[in-house]
Amino acid sequence: MNERVIGYMRVSTEEQAESRAGLEAQRAAILAEAERRGWHLVEVIEDAGFSGKSLKRPGIATALDALRRHRADALVVAKLDRLSRSLLDLAGLMETATREHWALVALDVNVDTTTPSGKAMASMMGVFAQLERDLIGQRTREALAVKRREGVQLGRPRSLPEDVVARIVAERAEGAALQLIADRLTAEGVPGAQGGRRWYASTVRAVLLSAGRRVKEG
Repeated sequence: MNERVIGYMRVSTEEQAESRAGLEAQRAAILAEAERRGWHLVEVIEDAGFSGKSLKRPGIATALDALRRHRADALVVAKLDRLSRSLLDLAGLMETATREHWALVALDVNVDTTTPSGKAMASMMGVFAQLERDLIGQRTREALAVKRREGVQLGRPRSLPEDVVARIVAERAEGAALQLIADRLTAEGVPGAQGGRRWYASTVRAVLLSAGRRVKEG
């Protein structure tokens, strides 16, 4: 088989995105399988620092657009949960794959939607991925409830210098895009609130929201 395939990788936190370890492990798995099965790997697309709770990610959007334009015949992921942890999203992707005539392959669970058994396996694994997410959410809520009853003040202390916050607010007020502000901070090596050196548009947005709340409270 000489299928044209697009590889997709994802890590969910900024720390993982910066270390690259998770991404490189996924890349190695995809490359090895492509070589073993004689696939033509068109490209490998990544989303670094994005949650799997939804498909609102730039990388997966690019991959799906390429598949829609028939630049590739299949989307390949090293692990199913790298694609999505949402059962509804997985079901939607399978329907899209069928409608647009491309395959969905997850190497860790031997999912391949070109076969009936592969489709069944994808549905089954999606159910368990959703279950895991729900259980984690339930445990987290229960743990937070216990802490609140104990009088513990929840939330991480803000450690971003005031001059950095002021700069972000000023640049945004001048019309700078969130990603542009993030790129400037990253290029200058400005550390984030938790010491990270890479900034994202979502991080800048969070700073602006926090600054807005503090102004209202003041």
